[in-house]
Amino acid sequence: MVRVRTHRSTLWISLASWPLVGSILLVGCTASPIGPGRVNPPATTPVVPAPNTSPVGIHKIRHVIVIVQENRSFDSYFGTFPGADGIPMRNGVPKVCVPYPYEHRCVRPYHDTRDVTDLGNNVHNGAKAAIRDIDGGRMDGFLRGVLQPGHPQIMGYHDAGEIPNYWTYARDFVLQDHMFEPNYGWSLPAHLFLVSAWSATCSRPADPFTCHNDLTISAERALLDRDRVGSPPVYGWTDLTYLLDHYHVSWGYYVEPGVAPDCPQGEQCPRIAQSSRIPSIWNPLPEFTTVWQDHQLSKVAPTSRFFTAARRGTLPAVSWVIPSGRDSEHPQNRVSDGQAWVPRLVTAVMQGPDWSSCAIFITWDDWGGFYDHLAPPSVDRNGYGIRVPGLLISPYARRGFIDHQTLTFDTYLKFIEDVFLGGQRLDPRTDGRPDPRPDVREDIPILGDPRAEFDFSQPPQPQLILPPRPSWR
Repeated sequence: MVRVRTHRSTLWISLASWPLVGSILLVGCTASPIGPGRVNPPATTPVVPAPNTSPVGIHKIRHVIVIVQENRSFDSYFGTFPGADGIPMRNGVPKVCVPYPYEHRCVRPYHDTRDVTDLGNNVHNGAKAAIRDIDGGRMDGFLRGVLQPGHPQIMGYHDAGEIPNYWTYARDFVLQDHMFEPNYGWSLPAHLFLVSAWSATCSRPADPFTCHNDLTISAERALLDRDRVGSPPVYGWTDLTYLLDHYHVSWGYYVEPGVAPDCPQGEQCPRIAQSSRIPSIWNPLPEFTTVWQDHQLSKVAPTSRFFTAARRGTLPAVSWVIPSGRDSEHPQNRVSDGQAWVPRLVTAVMQGPDWSSCAIFITWDDWGGFYDHLAPPSVDRNGYGIRVPGLLISPYARRGFIDHQTLTFDTYLKFIEDVFLGGQRLDPRTDGRPDPRPDVREDIPILGDPRAEFDFSQPPQPQLILPPRPSWR
């Protein structure tokens, strides 16, 4: 049993039926590598509601939408949210104080009312930086990379005065206060995990067994993405779209055109163009072998198509939505712009015909260097990484619920697989396209189940239309 607490109630959930973690599949597996054009069907058949019957329980969800913003830790946005596992306080003052070697003192978290955070080149968020910040669970390494004097902005946090829309969503729907980045590191591996539960490098992308674990895909490699339009793919392992296509489950990956949230060299650099046609750190699916083989590149589209589909009631079963730099909340971009962008997406869904069957998940791709006090669990060589904010918005979401289960982006994959694929996982033993991933991330026992965040017996919640530009305190 696990206990899921809110500031209003306690819920117990049985784990007896949860699958155990899958066995590691070694490169020496007897299964043949999948070459171009070759498809082996998954070994299981998805369980779907019978036709002409009203869906029940989890199958009332017909549309899953994952909105991914940029570079914020949980404590930096919800560290003072009532009932959440936030910044430890005593008499309203943070108890924690992080060593600042540069000035030979420690720094406490502080309330930051600025709309723009300028971290300069002092903060890094690669795999080594995450491990440094975590510091064996002490969570005290955040200021070791800061090289300039002054009050470190990475210790700042916002509250309802600056981000009222996000706090309203948390109060009226579900706040996930144990949502961890699935991996140590920065945006590229995080977005790879988001669609495939793995980050790797492949010497021959047509052969999944030439892929090996890699959280440190180089900035130079990522820079080449913008020049690779029409070039062969580079990510050879199996991603979720392979299973979705096999089971005829519709999907879309929507990219807001404009300027990319960041560039591989860091914040002090020329920004690069972003569009659905340009593979990038935030748009990796065009470089997956499976997407090429299945002729699905057209499903990577501009966000204008998402708004059109929401208005017409033609949303695909699974959607990912990626912002441009302006709307991403990445440091040096305004938080207020991101807080306006996300409600635009949510409102479009709420006002459309598909709202009654939607689950909208909102998260931030990595912690961006910002302080968080909660040590992440260690599950394998890849993570978990540092905690990030997480929200669920749905007509069936438990109102005002705070989910304390351990969650990661793997949770989204698991939920999608449970809703649409009858529980089929990205599992080399059963998915029909084996690769040498170190484990089956969706089946790690510690991973929570977001079904606890829903009440499918309640009357569906109505629309909640928020002003995109609320007052900034």
